[in-house]
Amino acid sequence: MTFVIIAVVVIVVILAVALITSYNRFVKQRNLIQESWRQIDVELHRRYDLIPNLVETVRAYAAHERHVFEEVARLRTQAVNVQGANPEQRAAAEGELSGALRQMMISVEAYPQLQSNQNFLGLQRELTDTEDRIAAGRRFYNANVGDYNTRIEAFPSNLIAGGFKFEKAGYFEVKDEAVRSVPQVSFGTIGSVAGEQAPPQMQPGAPSSGQIHPQMPGDQGNYPPQQIPPGYQGQPGQQPPYQGQGYQGQGYQGQAQPPVGGPPAGSPAPQDGQPPFTGGQ
Repeated sequence: MTFVIIAVVVIVVILAVALITSYNRFVKQRNLIQESWRQIDVELHRRYDLIPNLVETVRAYAAHERHVFEEVARLRTQAVNVQGANPEQRAAAEGELSGALRQMMISVEAYPQLQSNQNFLGLQRELTDTEDRIAAGRRFYNANVGDYNTRIEAFPSNLIAGGFKFEKAGYFEVKDEAVRSVPQVSFGTIGSVAGEQAPPQMQPGAPSSGQIHPQMPGDQGNYPPQQIPPGYQGQPGQQPPYQGQGYQGQGYQGQAQPPVGGPPAGSPAPQDGQPPFTGGQ
């Protein structure tokens, strides 16, 4: 009997320790999520403070971009007004504001004087640093939310989460389609510029235009047939003039080789009974 009581007491103590440990872990994770969200909120407020100064600097050089400035101001006010909302609503408002800021920066590219303004460059650098810190804080926040939500759904920690009303936290995700879209990359035709047609492909064996292919001594089958000089009559045992591949004449059979050279300039044409000039000495 005593052994049973001791066993029951041990089991109850183990369950109580597990319950307390799991509950404290839930509380710790929830507080970590809140702390990471406050860090994001600080950087968001810093961006709210930079935007008016940036807009005024750009307006001085690009006054006719009025619709862009009005859209940025409207979305900034909208983002400030939803500060007490949940992370999903805040993320939607911040995504629209980021898109308007990106559009304003694109319009700035048409004003070289503005791009060299030191005040504008300083504000742009601060805004870029702020965006980087917001992105880093968002990754840290979403990682903590993922661990917390996993424990809420996993067994047996889900029993404690349900008993003590621990609810799932929301992610701070970017809703901007321009960021999520996959860039379209086209390398086109190798060796050609975008918008130009590719050069025509050469057929095998066809000489390319504008290139000279010299005929070297010893090549066979690539020479045009050579006509026999008028009045020439070959003698038995004499080599006829070159007439191309497959020539068969009097006293000669087989494939003729092309002449190495040609007759000297100004030399008379071969007479009857004389062999043609073959380039030899």
